[in-house]
Amino acid sequence: MNLTISGHHLELTPAIREYITSKVARTKKHFDHVIDVNVLLSVEKLRQKAEATANLRGKALHVEATEADLYAAIDAMADKLERQVLKHKEHLKSHHNESPKRKDIPDLTGDAADE
Repeated sequence: MNLTISGHHLELTPAIREYITSKVARTKKHFDHVIDVNVLLSVEKLRQKAEATANLRGKALHVEATEADLYAAIDAMADKLERQVLKHKEHLKSHHNESPKRKDIPDLTGDAADE
């Protein structure tokens, strides 16, 4: 997974880079098909904003979070990204096209244990 971190109106310190790397790595534990993640941090007066775009195989996920503290914004952004990745993973595993087993149709497999 490639991770690109950039800042707008703020200096990226090694501590911030390390913190973002550890937070975004959580998504890799849940889903292996993350190609790259682009993180943009920005400061506007009293608002700290963290945005991330994750490119998955066949899908791009975008999340953003705004908080008063930069680390809180990074936490919220990472949580949102993790939730979206898990939701995408569940969507891929979903088997909505399978028809459910109906109880009013007799089972003709020969198992008489159900009766």
